[in-house]
Amino acid sequence: MDIRRALRQAVSSGTVYLGTKRTLKALKKKKVKLIIFSKNVSSPQEEIFSKHGDVPNYMYPGSNFELGAACGKPFPVSVLSILNPGDSDILALIK
Repeated sequence: MDIRRALRQAVSSGTVYLGTKRTLKALKKKKVKLIIFSKNVSSPQEEIFSKHGDVPNYMYPGSNFELGAACGKPFPVSVLSILNPGDSDILALIK
């Protein structure tokens, strides 16, 4: 699977929240199906999300700038959450 293509497709056709604040709010409402972190996300931030152990997560192999570009955004993205994958096969990352 091409992760960049799957991410862009999920952003355009599904429901994806970018950023820590929106992801944490969605986690509290139990709506998140997958969390994706950039390679250079800070450890305390990753620890916060690890408390929600029932939600699968994936470490994107690039930096936050590369993750933002993969989503089609002109800004860095450290964390994003997939609520609805849309036409994407992004949930195949769950192992």
